[in-house]
Amino acid sequence: MQLHFEGMHMAPQHPTVALLLCEVVMEILSWVPAKPLTRLKLVCKSWNSIISHPHFVKLHLHRSPKNAILLFTRTATLTFDEKAKRGLVFSSIESFIQNPSSTLDAQENLHSLHGQDWVSGSCNGLVCVAHIFDHPNNDISDIWFRLLNPLTGFISENSPYLRVNVNNAFGFGYDESSDSYKVLTLIRDSSGTVTAQVYSFGGSSWKTINSFPAFPFCVEDNGHFIRGTLNWLGLRNPHGGHYDWAAVTLDMLMIVSFDLKSDTHKQILLPKGIDEIPGEEPTLGVWGNSLYLLHDYKKTHFIAWQMKEFGDENSWTQLLKISFQNLGVERLLSVFIFENGNIFMLRGRHRFEEVFYDRRDNSVKRINILADNSYLIAFDYVESLVQPC
Repeated sequence: MQLHFEGMHMAPQHPTVALLLCEVVMEILSWVPAKPLTRLKLVCKSWNSIISHPHFVKLHLHRSPKNAILLFTRTATLTFDEKAKRGLVFSSIESFIQNPSSTLDAQENLHSLHGQDWVSGSCNGLVCVAHIFDHPNNDISDIWFRLLNPLTGFISENSPYLRVNVNNAFGFGYDESSDSYKVLTLIRDSSGTVTAQVYSFGGSSWKTINSFPAFPFCVEDNGHFIRGTLNWLGLRNPHGGHYDWAAVTLDMLMIVSFDLKSDTHKQILLPKGIDEIPGEEPTLGVWGNSLYLLHDYKKTHFIAWQMKEFGDENSWTQLLKISFQNLGVERLLSVFIFENGNIFMLRGRHRFEEVFYDRRDNSVKRINILADNSYLIAFDYVESLVQPC
């Protein structure tokens, strides 16, 4: 790596000393949290050059603490209404678990979005936002995607628009091989055929992937990003726009993993311990480098599986099986996973109630939050200086 810095007040006869000083400063700054670095750029030209350099940005991201911050999207409605209050909320995990309501209501943590915006994922400090324009009197929408870095204020150019029907799902992630960020849209037509459209930010067009083998249960289920892949749990060869869960069989369930490097997909087998269809739709989750599968058993128990080594189907391990009665819930509505699968946030019996279950000490904490909002989605987030071209 070769860096050129301005403003270094070093004697011209000692260029080696100046370079060593730059490297020492870069090493120290790379351990400083991202938010203070945005202010430290103003100290002098040389620090601005160091902090803005792509090599430093990647080094800093690599050293930033993972799984320490949560990004929430909150809205008062599920419809894409311009008048709806929609926004991003950032919180440390510790603050959120201790006092969710005050954390989510703190104005300094809130970033506004347009009423027709939908967050489709978060990766390396970037938030991928879909802007959805609905055509009146039909089920067709035009969608544009853009990237935000809420910390630096970076906003990318919009992607080319994509015309879709109402049955679609999104995913967002990073392809390290090409150093590019990609968004994927799954589209299901009226016959049940699923196609995928992939866009690499900075490009000029979408790429079509035909014959995608499954579709998520819910269009609000964003793809789960882990190790260069996007993952969904859905139904194999879905029929039409609707399905009856009571008619779903175990062999229809499928985890599809889409590789952002090769633009190809493969199936991940379910844990061998699942021998009957759950009473309700199961869900996927990601924490750290692990994939999780959450489901109910006979509508009386909550079961959580962890794939300890992503991609190795033999590494599925059952983390817990606990009765709804012990949790104080009547049905399984998973929201988020914390602390390497040790803490689970679930929907409680009441509309605005959340249940935190810590399997390490078998404790249950019940909290009422978002009394004025009916919808909340959580994402793992890391503050970064990333601003892709």
